[in-house]
Amino acid sequence: MSEEQPTDGPEIWLGVDTGGTFTDFVLLQDGELTIHKVLSTPEQPERAIIQGARELGVAERPLRLVHGSTVATNAVLEGKGVDVALITNRGLGDLLALGRQDRDRLYELDPQPVAQPVPPERCLETGGRLGADGRVVEPLTAADLQAVRAALERLQPSAVAINLLFSFLDPRFEQQLAEAVPPGIFISRSSAILPEYQEYERGITTWLNAYVGPRMEGYLQRLQAGLPRAQIAVMQSSGERLDASRAGEQAVHLLLSGPAGGLIGSRHIGEAIGEPRQLSFDMGGTSTDVAVIDGEPQLTTEGRIGRYPVGVPMVDMHTLGAGGGSIARVDPGGALQVGPASAGADPGPACYGRGGREPTGTDAHCVLGRLPPGQFLGGGMELDEAAAHRALGRLGAALGVSAEEAAAGVLRLANEHMARALRVISLERGLDP
Repeated sequence: MSEEQPTDGPEIWLGVDTGGTFTDFVLLQDGELTIHKVLSTPEQPERAIIQGARELGVAERPLRLVHGSTVATNAVLEGKGVDVALITNRGLGDLLALGRQDRDRLYELDPQPVAQPVPPERCLETGGRLGADGRVVEPLTAADLQAVRAALERLQPSAVAINLLFSFLDPRFEQQLAEAVPPGIFISRSSAILPEYQEYERGITTWLNAYVGPRMEGYLQRLQAGLPRAQIAVMQSSGERLDASRAGEQAVHLLLSGPAGGLIGSRHIGEAIGEPRQLSFDMGGTSTDVAVIDGEPQLTTEGRIGRYPVGVPMVDMHTLGAGGGSIARVDPGGALQVGPASAGADPGPACYGRGGREPTGTDAHCVLGRLPPGQFLGGGMELDEAAAHRALGRLGAALGVSAEEAAAGVLRLANEHMARALRVISLERGLDP
């Protein structure tokens, strides 16, 4: 962790991990640990956190809240960020669209077009160009600044990403452009977010920060308003903490916020039992994260979120769309598939009794008798076994087997997905588990 726990007097610490299906709590109070779990509220994640804090009896008390969040991650993966305008140098308006021209499928002769990060009409080109030696190639004039401001007033974006060539050598032109942005618009400058070379990676990272920044900022403000006496810190993708008051403006550093917390916890357990070398395995309702820990979690600046490169430091892990809520189905060829689509928290797996009809891994465990109905969520949530049997029965009918055989097949396939992920981060890197 980046900061030490204070020692001046007793304090309440609340750790919160917001996932796609459940929000988990660990409360440290008077030397005692209490764990708690509530269903996530994906549209307004802060509601689940506030609810959990109230149920634990600490919502109105002064506390230290350390929070791992998937808000920024999900906004990127689900395409639910805000409207962003890009400001760059003349001739570079299509930089983010062109990228590195890498193909996802090298031998596909007819690749399908993908949406550009920023539509052409919101890509603004201006002056303020530097050379590789830091000298001015094209000045940024008063007319340039006036034109940019007029364009932004016309477009009215929620956020602006500013990415000028070689701005990491001299940020003054980006700073002048930021000052010209009309008030009320979220600003992301490449010279502040990722002051490094490689204009495409720097540009994408700056755009991602603008794309999810307002969402993260608003979410943290609502969380702080709901827990006014809490000091809130958010886990960064690197495993360090960041004060919530600064987290919104640096949202790109939070893209692996939740999974990073799992790695820090795994490292701590390894230290306690004298096992510094580990394969970590963090399975939730929507996804599973695996990583190698050799003393310290490995960091990378070449990570990706979806199809986008992210140049800021983040834990090096492999994520797959397989969790308790992963939906099982029969593909057009008649084969059983599990994931990556998830039932999430609303409606959730069929056995939750909230209207879900699709069979999931959790339903498979329920059908096989591995989830005692009266003890789920500590007895706080009643399972609908009949709904789980109906869901797996429909899947089994499509496969020509019983509901129990379908359930066993779902779990075998999900387990294989997870074992394959562990092979990717170990055997395929030359490491012997």
